[in-house]
Amino acid sequence: MSQHQESSVLFDEPGPRGRRTIRILNWVAALVFIAVFALLLMRLHNPPDGENQLSWELWKPALEEEAWVDFYLPGVWMTIKAAVLAVVGAVAFGLVFGVGRLIPNPFLRGICAVIVEFCRAVPVLMLMIFFWRGFAFIGMEDASYWAVVLALVLYNGSVVAELVRSGVANLPDGQREASLALGLTRTQSLMQIEVPQAIYAMLPAAVTQLVVVLKDTALGSIIMYTDLLQESRRLGSMYFNILQTLMVAAVVYFIMCWLLSRLAEWLPTRMSQRTSGPTELEPVAPIAFMDASNTVQVAVAREVKELPLGGAPRQYHVRHTGSNSSIQDWRRIRYRQGYDQMHPETQRDSRSLQIPEFLKPKVSGRDERHGQADDRETPGRAGGAPGSAQGSDGNGDGGQAA
Repeated sequence: MSQHQESSVLFDEPGPRGRRTIRILNWVAALVFIAVFALLLMRLHNPPDGENQLSWELWKPALEEEAWVDFYLPGVWMTIKAAVLAVVGAVAFGLVFGVGRLIPNPFLRGICAVIVEFCRAVPVLMLMIFFWRGFAFIGMEDASYWAVVLALVLYNGSVVAELVRSGVANLPDGQREASLALGLTRTQSLMQIEVPQAIYAMLPAAVTQLVVVLKDTALGSIIMYTDLLQESRRLGSMYFNILQTLMVAAVVYFIMCWLLSRLAEWLPTRMSQRTSGPTELEPVAPIAFMDASNTVQVAVAREVKELPLGGAPRQYHVRHTGSNSSIQDWRRIRYRQGYDQMHPETQRDSRSLQIPEFLKPKVSGRDERHGQADDRETPGRAGGAPGSAQGSDGNGDGGQAA
């Protein structure tokens, strides 16, 4: 029951009638899908014009070794080559213009904002066509390849620039305030403290953007770039089995994008494991500088039961013999930072006066027996002394009275 309650945080848990309705709708949708798929297979098997698209004679040229060696694998290589270079350029472009949108200079910040917004607004295919025509006009070799790469760099680089800007904006304000308090300028704080954290935080989103870059390389087939899609179309035009070759290319695209998606899912988990430990330093007892009364302060940390994530709570035994910093202030700071679970007002001051066992002087067995004997004799001596005093006083009084 608790699992159902946890899974229904954003909506009401359906009752028995609602679950029955959902189950019926799921069965209806599955039956509709099966019927449509069966009709599609029947149409492919017996099309009105043309031959059977499910025959092995059409699928064999699309799956044999020659097709992979001469068409699919070269197309995959050209796709990966364009995607990798586009990703590297997009990351560099995004870092430069993402930081440019955050610098204090309003003129440079405005120029970077205009460039980023323009690259985001113009369609990628239009950029490819413009660059292709321009490179072909000036006689550049591999004009289609560089047009695809440059268009992908500009569009995806603008996306990365927004990731950098949003990553810095989502950082706590205390990061910038602390750096400014240490004497850094706003630009130094941005480059040395804020941007490195934003880059580390945006890595999963940047890996997810790889899938977009890989798929957008297929647009290069329109400007005659020989990627996987273009090579599969060439193979289909040779054997008149364009449907079969496109299906094989779609499966290859799916495998590559699926691997990148798994990488994007694994990376945040790995990053969270590496940063799961506490990043703040343990607070120490307050010690005033150049104060002789603080020379005898002792703080001892003892490890206790281990926690699941590797950390361990600590019990502090502190002995203060004079200090211009109150132990209550230290307890209040620890409670505010989350290191102590008990409110400082509920903690007894006598605890701070306890001396750790290893700091106590060792007592031999003979001295310990003498000490116990003295403890047993002390009450009698203490009780006898007043009695004798009273007796003497009484006798004295009696003598005087007599």
